[in-house]
Amino acid sequence: MHQATILRPRILALLSLAALLLPGCISAKRAYAPPKGALVLKPLSKEPFWWGTSTAPFQNEDKGYAPGSKWYFKTDWDRYAEEGGAPPRGDHAVFSWSEFDKDLAALKLLGVNHFRFGVEWARIEPRKGEINEEALRQYAGMARKVREAGMEPIVTLWHFTFPDWLYPKDKSKANFLNPDVRAAWQAHVRRVVKATKSQVRIYVPQNEPNGALQLGWIAAHWPPGLLARPGSYKKAMHVSADMFRDAASIVREERHDALIMGIYSLPHWKKAKYLDPSRSMYNLMMHQNYDQLDMVADTCDLIGVNYYYSQQASAIRFIFRPSGERNSGYTQLGWEIAPTGLYHVLMDVTARYHKPIVISENGIGTQSGQKSIRYFREHVAQMRRAMNDGADVRGYFPWTLVDNYEWTEGWHGQFGLFAFEKKTHNRIPSPSALWYANFIKAYPEP
Repeated sequence: MHQATILRPRILALLSLAALLLPGCISAKRAYAPPKGALVLKPLSKEPFWWGTSTAPFQNEDKGYAPGSKWYFKTDWDRYAEEGGAPPRGDHAVFSWSEFDKDLAALKLLGVNHFRFGVEWARIEPRKGEINEEALRQYAGMARKVREAGMEPIVTLWHFTFPDWLYPKDKSKANFLNPDVRAAWQAHVRRVVKATKSQVRIYVPQNEPNGALQLGWIAAHWPPGLLARPGSYKKAMHVSADMFRDAASIVREERHDALIMGIYSLPHWKKAKYLDPSRSMYNLMMHQNYDQLDMVADTCDLIGVNYYYSQQASAIRFIFRPSGERNSGYTQLGWEIAPTGLYHVLMDVTARYHKPIVISENGIGTQSGQKSIRYFREHVAQMRRAMNDGADVRGYFPWTLVDNYEWTEGWHGQFGLFAFEKKTHNRIPSPSALWYANFIKAYPEP
């Protein structure tokens, strides 16, 4: 790796932190209080524990149409890669669109009872107002196949990507800040829910909006790739929260017994006594975790926790981040493995929102089967510990079904329970997949 490649993200991190810290001077004197009104909408009856796994459309689905065809599409991430912001994904990913039955066979081998997958907005509406009804029917068919196989489908309505017609050259008007986005979103959500509601009871309006907002408008690491724009960041956050609430309302209009799950990236931030004496950095990261969720929590039946790592909340730790799988305590992406952090996050979410929780993502990028099994075993143990201490955890979903494209990491980072065989497109079970299948068969209730 060239030195310039190492220095650039460090400089960006320092500038981004300064941009966030200067406005408002967040400090320990401004305690990060829980929101008001985040009450349970209705008591949820107890169901068998949700053992599952998840995928994302952009990470997994092939385009399914040749360039030049009427229904060929591009997302903002395709454009962002063309601009040099991310490694190109290509048109095929791991063929989860044209060969969904291979995903289904892998799910059956696991023996899970729930499966979360997403719909690609750009596939359904490749150009504004032009609707691919065939794609809508196929998504509904995928949900039906999941249900017929004995699993409950969970549909994510937005998993990071926008159609490219919401991503103009003027990035100040891209994605959440596009003037057409909210009306277009409302129409999109309604058509998807109408098409799938006979098979789908559980909907996720947005996957990790908190992370996408910070990476897109502060760190310049994800689309629209803007650096240190706190004003735009806050505006985009409010728009995203309004869109979440719109989706929740539409889902409930279309299916009265539907469940809404908000899913958020929630690392465990550790206080740095000497490097962050005012706790300004710690409070800042707690705002990143919870600000958008605070705006929508009253609409959620369940809170989805995506937990991967723990990190010290200090500027030094952001600037000098580890890279790579240096030892047994880190993943391929340089994330610290800290199972006890999951316990602390689950207890924080319980105290803050008093709602049922699903561990909607938990996973490790590694090529070591032994290390992966240990990761899952230890995190499930911490989940059980939290449940014993009062957390109402309803499900656990390892990320992800099959090795896939990892956003700005490209094809680096093997998170899949199954490997992808490029020649045959087969899903090859990893040791952790076999462990997970045996574990949930032996312990249907944690």
